[in-house]
Amino acid sequence: MVSQPGFFVSGAFSIFFFLMWLACIGAGIVAFVLFVKLALRAITALDLYNHSKNLEIRERETIRKE
Repeated sequence: MVSQPGFFVSGAFSIFFFLMWLACIGAGIVAFVLFVKLALRAITALDLYNHSKNLEIRERETIRKE
């Protein structure tokens, strides 16, 4: 049987890099989910801001008409 020097070391490196790749994929998915949550929260805040501004504008217009 011929032994190959570094066979186990290269195998360990490939497993290590696969685990690192898997961790990066997981971190990317988590970052995407957090970004979507942030975007939804920003859209809600913008809707509330627009609603309050519309109420202010309507209030000013009714005061001027009277």
